[in-house]
Amino acid sequence: MAGAIASRMSFSSLKRKQPKTFTVRIATMDAEMEFSCEVKWKGKDLFDLVCRTLGLRETWFFGLQYTIKDTVAWLKMDKKVLDHDVPTEEPKTFHFLAKFYPENAEEELVQEITQHLFFLQVKKQILDEKIFCPPEASVLLASYAVQAKYGDYDPNVHKRGFLAQEELLPKRVINLYQMTPEMWEERITAWYAEHRGRARDEAEMEYLKIAQDLEMYGVNYFAIRNKKGTELLLGVDALGLHIYDPDNRLTPKISFPWNEIRNISYSDKEFTIKPLDKKIDVFKFNSSKLRVNKLILQLCIGNHDLFMRRRKADSLEVQQMKAQAREEKARKQMERQRLAREKQMREEAERTRDELERRLMQLKEEATMANEALMRSEETADLLAEKAQITEEEAKLLAQKAAEAEQEMQRIKATAIRTEEEKRLMEQKVLEAEMLALKMAEESERRAKEADQLKQDLQEARESERRAKQKLLEITSKSSYTQSMNSSTTALPTDLPSFNLISESLSFDFKDTDMKRLSMEIEKEKVEYMEKSKHLQEQLNELKTEIEALKLKERETALDILHNENSSRGNSKHNTIKKLTLQSTKSRVAFFEEL
Repeated sequence: MAGAIASRMSFSSLKRKQPKTFTVRIATMDAEMEFSCEVKWKGKDLFDLVCRTLGLRETWFFGLQYTIKDTVAWLKMDKKVLDHDVPTEEPKTFHFLAKFYPENAEEELVQEITQHLFFLQVKKQILDEKIFCPPEASVLLASYAVQAKYGDYDPNVHKRGFLAQEELLPKRVINLYQMTPEMWEERITAWYAEHRGRARDEAEMEYLKIAQDLEMYGVNYFAIRNKKGTELLLGVDALGLHIYDPDNRLTPKISFPWNEIRNISYSDKEFTIKPLDKKIDVFKFNSSKLRVNKLILQLCIGNHDLFMRRRKADSLEVQQMKAQAREEKARKQMERQRLAREKQMREEAERTRDELERRLMQLKEEATMANEALMRSEETADLLAEKAQITEEEAKLLAQKAAEAEQEMQRIKATAIRTEEEKRLMEQKVLEAEMLALKMAEESERRAKEADQLKQDLQEARESERRAKQKLLEITSKSSYTQSMNSSTTALPTDLPSFNLISESLSFDFKDTDMKRLSMEIEKEKVEYMEKSKHLQEQLNELKTEIEALKLKERETALDILHNENSSRGNSKHNTIKKLTLQSTKSRVAFFEEL
């Protein structure tokens, strides 16, 4: 009995030691993963596992999102996964997304994987029209997306229609203009061709640098009511809290930067904001659901923490990441420069080979033409010789006839004419015979001159034949020399040992001199970037003017009209917020409550 009890206890303890698991599906912007999780795991355990799998170290921007009754929620790090209000069926699905956005993507996003995930998420939000993007900027962003996916533009590879299956522009933009897909592709490709030399990570960063200046970038909107019951929108982003009119998500009416806010809290559906200045009264607003208040608080705390962190010295971990990123960037830049030089040398070798082949074909064509000319000259010479012989024979025959005519005339003169009639007839015949003899003599002389001319032409034809043979010999000798040169040059692009030698001679170590030179290059790039920005703005304005005539005004949305009004006034995202924060906090709070 005791043994049975002991065995039963050992079996139950073994059963308790076996961890229970559940399956989780994680959807990123470009992949899906499944994990087997223990029941006791907290949100942080699952989140860390996903980050390790992705190789992501800048974890503070991201979170695991799920949906509860049409409301977005984020997995809490300190709470068990199964304690969240998630569906009971497996696999339980979470979306790995950016929860917080940087103020300056270029300065804050260090890892390439971080940049890539942000690029994919922002691109989707623009295409899904969750972020408003004007048409001309949409075309520019599309060109950087194409550069990131396809690399450098090659007209031999990227032929007309290669973007036909790509989703590159918001449907709102496409419907706004009387333009065919081919017309849009032509304008996107024109800008795409100008991005030559940019790697994928550089093209994605350029995309983010343009997108972060869009008014709706990184803003989470929530429906709220102030004390008077006025319906408004609360916008939470990296810079602070913004109050919008429900019909205008582009231009805030009031803004409160994070450095002006001391405390945020909520009770039931009521939200309370305490300004940093204790002399200023708190201001309150109501949201539609308690769950929404929880989400607002999470976003406020996270954005406020990041706002304050940006204004302090980087942590040791961030400093290490940035140092590694700079070294990696320098290494990649040097590698790209080496590959660019090798590519340039290969292209030059191929151009030289093509030129020699073209020259060889030209020489062959000249040789063919010379041969044909020689054959024509020989045929002409034979014809002239034959004609000269015939003319000479005709001249002899005419001379013989002239002699016979002279003999006949002498015989007629010697014949006695007895009667006047006979004499007259004879005189007439004599006159005719003399005329005929004269004509025969002239014809004989003409034929003789023609024979001389033909002899001269024959001589010239034979001289032309001699020159043609000489030129053919010269072309033949050049052709053999060119073929030998071409065979040696054609091997140049595939002559791998020679390129290896070049590669070795151009290898670099990360020495101080190299880093100084790289710093100088970066400064130079900054100057070039300013010039390119000016050129870019000119191009955007040019495209806007160009397609303006094709716009269907009746299809403009409310946001299109608002954006055009802001542009005409010279208002942008940053200068609007700057103007709003020039007013005192107290006056802004009072204005909010009076809306």
